[in-house]
Amino acid sequence: MGRKKNKGRAVHGVVLLDKPLKISSNHALQRVKRLFNANKAGHTGSLDPLATGMLPICLGEATKISAFLLDADKTYRFKCKLGEKTATADAEGEVIETRPYEHIQLADIEKYLPELTGDIMQVPPMYSALKKDGQRLYDLARQGIEVERKARPVTIYSLDILSFEKGEVELETRCSKGTYVRTLCEDLGEKLGCGAYVSELRRTSVGPYQAEMFSMEQLEALAEEGFESLDAIMLDLDSAIADWPKVELDADSAYYIKLGQPVQIARAPTEGLVRIYDEKQFIGVGKIQDDGRVAPKRMMVL
Repeated sequence: MGRKKNKGRAVHGVVLLDKPLKISSNHALQRVKRLFNANKAGHTGSLDPLATGMLPICLGEATKISAFLLDADKTYRFKCKLGEKTATADAEGEVIETRPYEHIQLADIEKYLPELTGDIMQVPPMYSALKKDGQRLYDLARQGIEVERKARPVTIYSLDILSFEKGEVELETRCSKGTYVRTLCEDLGEKLGCGAYVSELRRTSVGPYQAEMFSMEQLEALAEEGFESLDAIMLDLDSAIADWPKVELDADSAYYIKLGQPVQIARAPTEGLVRIYDEKQFIGVGKIQDDGRVAPKRMMVL
């Protein structure tokens, strides 16, 4: 008989990875999963290989919460190289257009930032994971095919200049889900009349997460010490939704909601999603029904 395949540990929580440069989010995810020897893992919205920064890795039952982080607001720091446009709107693509940029002053950039802030419409880039007739846009782009993309509403809560040197401006933005920073940079370049692409991109926050991130090297060092050291840096299962209303159940109500049945709770919120706890711990996500009962939506199996 062959040996049983190691399915990994039942470990549950969130790790805030500082994703390294030049590796995909999935590659980073698989490395973290192996370090923790976790039986299940997922990330909460990918970063391009040329981007660094916060990539929350959800382990075990935390993968059931990851979908809620996809909708979360995010913060990015990025550099726009003025005077050039590339095929991919970042440093990975070939330069397809060059324009004069030496005349651009700080005041020129400041003038256009309000037009790129607030509720705006963005046309997604061709080099993106969106699908058109079942095909990824980036696959079509690599074949030299460009298709029409519909503009989508996004919200830019803030857009601030961090530094400016001739030919390059560094910015910070806090934005809604679905925002393409590459498009934001290209749009700024078009308003300035010189073109631009993202030369550096770093994500510094995702939803409620603005805490310390851990590099891959730090995680590898902790792994040398053993699982106890690794597990100590994990955030709780409910950390991603800590600002949601909390519902505490007695033993009987917890029993029935775990069976998939809605339960009546005194003084429960009147609508929306809630965090559900039994007498010991966080047990899942619920939704308030029209009749006021709390219905299970995503329950933890611990």
